[in-house]
Amino acid sequence: MKTEAAPSHGLGAALTALIIRADGLLASVPRSLALLALRFALAVPFFKSGLTKWDGFLTLSQGARYLFEQEFKLHIFGSEIPYPFPLAMATAAGITELILPILLILGLATRFAALGLLLMTAVIQLTIPDGWANFHLPWAAMALALVGFGSGRIAIDPLVMPRLK
Repeated sequence: MKTEAAPSHGLGAALTALIIRADGLLASVPRSLALLALRFALAVPFFKSGLTKWDGFLTLSQGARYLFEQEFKLHIFGSEIPYPFPLAMATAAGITELILPILLILGLATRFAALGLLLMTAVIQLTIPDGWANFHLPWAAMALALVGFGSGRIAIDPLVMPRLK
């Protein structure tokens, strides 16, 4: 059986050349720019959530207290288990939701900050199981990408933690 090569002229060749050129242009976007955008995209929703948990310096909001004491339950094996130590959990969540996004924006300890947010996303998934498709899956994917690829060059990480050779 004979296979024919793609025509070297005509509309098909022009379209192929255009696609190859467009792909090359897209591939030229600096990886560090994409990682910077990813860091911001993951940091913003967590930081905004962290702000809602406080009424002042280390003063939990009434809303955060209510949610962690009354509403939030861990959905494990078909059971709804109340959060252990709800005020401690609310405080830890509120602090973590502020500090880790700041580290991400700065690109400082990026892999560890992203790992922390990945773990938080897992707990959030156990708390609000219906949010997986709209929120938790994208957050987990972004966090996992940052754990795997790091901060990129537009960050503090490369300045303070040069790669060992």
